[in-house]
Amino acid sequence: MSTEMFAKTPMEVAVYQLHNFSISFFSSLLGGDVVSVKLDNSASGASVVAIDNKIEQAMDLVKNHLMYAVREEVEILKEQIKELAEKNNQLERENYLLKNLASPEQLEKFQSLHAQIPEHPQACQ
Repeated sequence: MSTEMFAKTPMEVAVYQLHNFSISFFSSLLGGDVVSVKLDNSASGASVVAIDNKIEQAMDLVKNHLMYAVREEVEILKEQIKELAEKNNQLERENYLLKNLASPEQLEKFQSLHAQIPEHPQACQ
């Protein structure tokens, strides 16, 4: 901290520290894209507004990146849901067909074997 910082009011110091935190925080989120804003020693209202604008721009950039990532993830999940629904329909059709083709003895044997298998097949793997 330079000796110039001691001449500033607590509000100016807080704004300066918030600015440094915000820019470094958003830069780290953006993978090193560095946004630099110079704060002049007067810390006038115009420089505070400029800092607020830069912080708002950085927040908008982060929001845009997050929204893009979320949209991509939603599309991937929609595709997985579609594939799983198709697989489920196929398995239900196979199950229906096998039940209709099975003899009563085969169904009885299957039901007795099914009763011995745990509720969650993943526990067996």
